Amino acid sequence: MKTAKFSIGQVVRHRLFPFRGVIFDVDPQFANSEEWYKSIPEEIRPSKDQPYYHLLAENSETEYIAYVSEQNLLEDDSAEPIRHPSIREIFEVLPDGRYAPKRQQMH
Repeated sequence: MKTAKFSIGQVVRHRLFPFRGVIFDVDPQFANSEEWYKSIPEEIRPSKDQPYYHLLAENSETEYIAYVSEQNLLEDDSAEPIRHPSIREIFEVLPDGRYAPKRQQMH
């Protein structure tokens, strides 16, 4: 099994499409529906045998959740904040602009 290159709280951007986001979960290999997978054009369809990342994503028009293969992500070093409305539910925004997962409270 491959070790994930990116980590939860890291800001990344897509290699082919104009969007970026912060990682909030990682699957060690593809874990979405076959229908979703087949909807990706075959010429750019990534391998299932690699980590896949769940992102609080944004583009110039909107915010959404994205599911992206590791091969299609690059580190985003723009230092621009992510504007996704769910950021503060999942992360603490640190003074240096990084995102740290909030600690789960025990009941």
